[in-house]
Amino acid sequence: MSFQSRFLPIAFVVTTFGSFSTIWAQVPENTDSTVTEEDYSLYDNVEYSAEGARRFCSPKIEGLSPAKLISFGYDYQMGYNMSADTLNSIQTGTGAWNLNAQDAQVLRSHGMRLAFNIPVISQTNLVWQLGGNYWEQRYNFADEASLTNPMLKSLSAYGLKTAGLSTTVFKPFNDKYFMLFQGSADYSGNYTFKDMMPLNYMKYSAALIFGKRPSELKQWGVGVARTYRVGEINYIPVVLFNSTGVQNKWGTEMLFPARVHVRRTINSRNMLFAGYELEGQSYRMWNTSSVDGYQMREDDLEIRRGEIRLRMVYEFSLKEFIWLSIQAGYRINYRFDMDRLMNGEENYRAFGLIDDMPPYVMVNSLTNPLYFNVSINLVSP
Repeated sequence: MSFQSRFLPIAFVVTTFGSFSTIWAQVPENTDSTVTEEDYSLYDNVEYSAEGARRFCSPKIEGLSPAKLISFGYDYQMGYNMSADTLNSIQTGTGAWNLNAQDAQVLRSHGMRLAFNIPVISQTNLVWQLGGNYWEQRYNFADEASLTNPMLKSLSAYGLKTAGLSTTVFKPFNDKYFMLFQGSADYSGNYTFKDMMPLNYMKYSAALIFGKRPSELKQWGVGVARTYRVGEINYIPVVLFNSTGVQNKWGTEMLFPARVHVRRTINSRNMLFAGYELEGQSYRMWNTSSVDGYQMREDDLEIRRGEIRLRMVYEFSLKEFIWLSIQAGYRINYRFDMDRLMNGEENYRAFGLIDDMPPYVMVNSLTNPLYFNVSINLVSP
C-alpha cells in the first residue's frame, strides 16, 4: 500500500488548496453622457500594489475529486481458487523440500481499511501533509480443517495486514512549475497485535515528480518512484496527468502506472470514475501454523502480493464534507509468490530482467473474482 498503500502508496493526490490574491479595480462613475474613446496609454505604468510579490501554483485544479482527509472503509472479494505450489525450503535441518502443494477454494477475502491524511503546513509556497493507514485482508477457506500447505494454513489463521505512515510535500516554484514528493514506510505481514514483528521489516517507498500547471484545468508531471505496487521492490518512471474539460463534465485523474481514471462529473456533489489501480505489498511471514514441525518464520519468507483492480467508482456527498465512495470491479492477480530474504536483503528482480536471481520459494496462482469496496470519508473543503 505504498505510494498511497503504495505506487504510489502513493498511492499520490495532495489535498490542500493554495490561494491567490485577486485585484479588483474600481472605475468612477462617469456622469457625462458623451462617449469618449479611452486612452489606454494611461495604464502603461500600472503595477501590483504589492510590488515584487510572487505567485505560486495550487496543488489542485478545478473539478478534481475532493481529497480524503479521513477514511473508514471495508473491502470484499468474492470467492476464487488459490493454488499453492510446493515449498522449496532451505531451512537448515528440516530437509523440507516439496512440502504440501495444495489447491484450495477461498470463499471470500475481506477486511477493513482505515486512512487519514492531515495537512501540517498549508501555505501558498508550501503544502506538507502527514498520513497513515491500516489495511487488513482475511481469508476464509471452504474446508479449513483440510489445509496442509503452510502458506494456506497461515493465511487462514492470521491473514495479511499493513500499517503505514506517509508524508507528502508539494513545493511550487512559481505560478507554473512545482515539485511533488511522497514517501511512506509500511509494516506489512501476518503479525498479530500480541506478536509483532521487528521494525527492521519495514518497507520504504518514495516518489519524486517535477510538474507543470499550465492552467486552472490541467497539471502534469514526470518523475521516478521506488515502489512495492506489484508486490516486490521496483524502480520505475511515473507520469502525473490531471485535467478537467472546459464545461467541467469530463476529466482525467492519472498517476501512471499506479492508477488511471476517467472522471464524469454529474454535479459538484456526485462523481463517477472508470479505470484501474495497482495494489500490492510485500508481507513478512511472521506468524505461521506448523506443518510437520516446519515453521516458515525461520526461512525469512515474504509473500509478494500484487493485483490489478479494474473498477467503477461512484462518489457522492452525504452531507457537506462527508462523502460516500462505492467501488465495484474485477480483481486480476498479478503476483502472489513467496520469496526469501537473502542475508536479510530483498531480491531485486527488476521485473525478471536480472537473470542471476534465485528462484521464488513458492510460485502460486489465484483466479480472479469480483470485488466491492465501500468507504465513508471526510473530505477537504
